[in-house]
Amino acid sequence: MTRTWRQRFKQLVVRTMDLPQDVIMDLPRITMIGQLHIYIENHRGLLAFSETEVRLMLKHGQLLISGSALVIKTILPEEILIEGKIDKVLFINE
Repeated sequence: MTRTWRQRFKQLVVRTMDLPQDVIMDLPRITMIGQLHIYIENHRGLLAFSETEVRLMLKHGQLLISGSALVIKTILPEEILIEGKIDKVLFINE
């Protein structure tokens, strides 16, 4: 019950103060340029990495990035830049 109330309160604050939702609600910000690279902010850590798959932990679930020749160009505590041929980006709710 409290979790739902908190979510509603946060949404009200976002609408009232015209703030970006990703900042207030702990959502990931994902920026893609074609199929060449993807930049993800506000992730909670790297779970798995290979040439064909990257899996990141989010506050609510996981993010799966599939493709080929994937390379991590930059990784910081809450930001990651991945390059390669990106075929699929999938949210996994758990």
